[in-house]
Amino acid sequence: MEYRRLGKTGLKVSEISLGSWLTYGGYVEEQNAAASIDKAYDLGINFFDTANVYMRGEAEVVVGKALKKYARDSFVLATKVFWPMGDGPNDRGLSRKHVIEQCHASLKRLNTDYVDIYYCHRFDAETPLDETLRALDDLVRQGKVLYVGVSEWTAEQISEAVHLADKKLLDRIVVNQPQYSMLQRYIEKEVLPVSEKHGIGQVVWSPLAQGVLTGKYKKGEKAPAGTRAAQEKYSSLSGFLTEENLDKVELLKGVAQENDLSLANLALAWILRQSNVASALVGASRPEQVEENVKASGVRLSAETLATIEDILR
Repeated sequence: MEYRRLGKTGLKVSEISLGSWLTYGGYVEEQNAAASIDKAYDLGINFFDTANVYMRGEAEVVVGKALKKYARDSFVLATKVFWPMGDGPNDRGLSRKHVIEQCHASLKRLNTDYVDIYYCHRFDAETPLDETLRALDDLVRQGKVLYVGVSEWTAEQISEAVHLADKKLLDRIVVNQPQYSMLQRYIEKEVLPVSEKHGIGQVVWSPLAQGVLTGKYKKGEKAPAGTRAAQEKYSSLSGFLTEENLDKVELLKGVAQENDLSLANLALAWILRQSNVASALVGASRPEQVEENVKASGVRLSAETLATIEDILR
């Protein structure tokens, strides 16, 4: 496993990190979730990601329990705040009340005194930005949060937050968690340039396009039993399962074979070609999936291979 600095901070995270969206706390048995986390740790993954909203806190409980056996200073733990955690009017968003209360609730579920990274899971247009930044700054000063991040914020929102933090001497955003893959590249136009300018690193989610870039789905064939596409609750996959995308996947398989890589490892190595990307966040329901994904760490694709991939993706 190779490690990268997170933006311009001194924090080093594994190139492949393990997440818990659509996996732990309900979709995957706790035993398999714990085994996947153990395998990840054994293989050098030091970065584990979750969120309060994943199964309404259950994912945090599973992650916290699995990591408890390891020295706290040996791994980087991230969680998030924004989405509804109850039915009340203050049970959502980025108000001081919700941010502070949810941080305390997450720490309790994770069974830890602090989280390394605390993300604003989305932008909250109903809360003044300085209110959110001050609440996060307080958590940093209290030692409950070490670094502050955002997820799926626009370039304009990131810039505004950076300038406001500098103006009011508040703790700065150092990491962004956007969706990024061969089939979803929106961050390349504005988010990456703005992030690089301000020293903000990327930890990207869904780098395998929710499994489409593993090659398991084929045009004209029914989704294999047990896969996400075969289950109605994964309706978000439909945007990736287009004929055009599946044609691209077939061509990318050939490129992967030419480079003695699995398609998943080709897709992850392609993500990691970006120097501003600190880590690619993968999910796993079985330890074997973790073993396969970590093989992408340290892989460097040639200029010729990258050009071929670009032609296919266009």
